[in-house]
Amino acid sequence: MTVYIDPPDWPGHGRMWSHLVSDVSYDELQAFADGLGVPRRAFERDHYDIPSHRYADVVAAGAVEVSSREVVRLLTASGLRRPKGREPQSG
Repeated sequence: MTVYIDPPDWPGHGRMWSHLVSDVSYDELQAFADGLGVPRRAFERDHYDIPSHRYADVVAAGAVEVSSREVVRLLTASGLRRPKGREPQSG
């Protein structure tokens, strides 16, 4: 199992955030997040939003640190990318 996280460079709600993704499946991503106690409400389309204070914990649990650009590349290459404004395809 490999999941990836980008640096906490994204502002929102008075915090900085990272994105946690899988390049294999949403099930893999869900299992990893569940193991860390990340709430399901933190899942947004194709990734989990992780607050900066949890970044080190997520990396210590095995997430691979990559750039934000690499997160998008991994999601796109795997077919798991779900951009804002587009409905996920069934199937």
